[in-house]
Amino acid sequence: MPDGTTTAHLYKPKLATTLKEGYGAEALKRDVMAGLTVAILALPLSMAIAVASGVSPERGLWTAIVGGFLVSALGGSRYQIGGPAGAFIVLVAATVAKFGIEGLLLTVLLSGLMLTLVGLLRLGSLIRHIPHEVTVGFTAGIAVTILASQIKDLAGLTLSGREPGELLPKLAALGSALPTLNPAALVLGVGVAAFILVLRRFRPTWPGMLFGVVGATLIATALHLPVETIGTRFGGLPQSFPAPALPTISLDLVLKVLPAALSFTLLGGVESLLSATVADKMTGRVHRSNMELVAQGLANVGSAFFGGIAVTGTIARTAANIRAGARSPFAGMLHAVFLLLFMLLAAPLASYVPLAALAGVLVVVAWNMAEKEEFVGLMKSWRSGTVLFATFAFTLLHDLTTGIVAGCVLATFFWLLDRRARGGPTP
Repeated sequence: MPDGTTTAHLYKPKLATTLKEGYGAEALKRDVMAGLTVAILALPLSMAIAVASGVSPERGLWTAIVGGFLVSALGGSRYQIGGPAGAFIVLVAATVAKFGIEGLLLTVLLSGLMLTLVGLLRLGSLIRHIPHEVTVGFTAGIAVTILASQIKDLAGLTLSGREPGELLPKLAALGSALPTLNPAALVLGVGVAAFILVLRRFRPTWPGMLFGVVGATLIATALHLPVETIGTRFGGLPQSFPAPALPTISLDLVLKVLPAALSFTLLGGVESLLSATVADKMTGRVHRSNMELVAQGLANVGSAFFGGIAVTGTIARTAANIRAGARSPFAGMLHAVFLLLFMLLAAPLASYVPLAALAGVLVVVAWNMAEKEEFVGLMKSWRSGTVLFATFAFTLLHDLTTGIVAGCVLATFFWLLDRRARGGPTP
C-alpha cells in the first residue's frame, strides 16, 4: 500500500481514500475499539480544558463531538483526532474575559474561515516551516501558563476579585489568596495528577485520567468533602445537544475580535499540522496538509455553530488513537459518537466531579506539553537558545502571537547572518 506521498497535494479527505481502498469488518472492529479508547480519554480532558478556558464544561464536549467528527470525516490524515486542546486555554480564556461567549463564538467562526482559506491557498507548507526552536518555545510558554491557571482550582483558593489573565499579576493574586487554601481540594488535585503519572508508568494503556477523575469524585462524594464541583459552579451538564445557531455578528465585534481570530488561526494551523506530522512518524504515512487545514477550518465553523470552542488536532489523543489500533478516519468519527452517548447518558453524574480533580488532569497535560529535554538541548546552542528563550519569554509575559513573531524574526536574522558569512546572496 502506498504511503500517500504521491497524493499529499490533493484536496481529498483520507476517508474517501480509505473507502476506495476497501474497508472491511476487521478494520471496523479495530476502529470501534480505538474510537472507544480515545473517547474515554477525551471525556474528562474536554471538560477540564473547557473549565480552564473560562467556559462551562459542556462546551468542551460539544467541541470534541462536532469538531472531532468533522476533522476525521474531512481531514487529510487517517489518524488525526480533533477537539479542544490545552494549547488554546490561554487564548480562549483571554477572549472570553474580554468579549464574552458571543465574542468567543465569533472568534472561533472567523478563525475557522481563515484556516479554510489558508488551506485552499496551499499555505500549509509555510506553517510547517516554522523553526523548531519557536515551536518548542511557545509550547513551553503555554505549558507554564496552563499550570499557573490551574493553581486556583487545584488548591481551592478564594480570590478577593477576578483572577488576572497576565502571568505575573496572576501569581501575585494567588499568593495573596494562600491563606484561603482548601486542604481537601489540594489533596484531591495533587492526588489525581500523581495517580495519572504513576498509572501511566506502570499501565500506560489504561485510561488514567478517567480513573483519576472518577476516583476523586467517589472519594469527595462519600466523605462529603468541602470542595467546589461542576455542579456547584456550573449547575451540571445539559442532557441534550444544542441546536445549531449562527453566532452574533456585527462589524464592530468582528473588528474587535479579529486579532484574536488571527492568533487562533496561527496556533490552530501549527498545532494541527504538528499533530498530523507526529501521526506520520508513528505510522509511516504522509498526511495531506492543505486538506487537513481545510478540515480544521470547517470543524471550527461547525464548533462555533454548536456553541463550542476552538478545535485543533490533538497530539496525545491522536497518538492514543494510533496505539489503540485505528485503521481509518472512522475511529475519530466513532470517538465523537461515543462522546455524545457518554454526555447524554451520564450528564447528571458530572455534577459531582470536583474542579480540583479536573485541575489535576490539566497539571499532567501541562507537564506533558513542555518538551523539557528538547528545551534543555536547544539551550546548549546560543543561537537556537536565543530564539527559544525569546519565544518562550514573549509567550509567557505577553501573548502567543508576539512570541511566535519574535522567535521567527530572530531565526530569520540568524539565517541571514549565516548566509552572509558563507558569502551567499541575501534576499
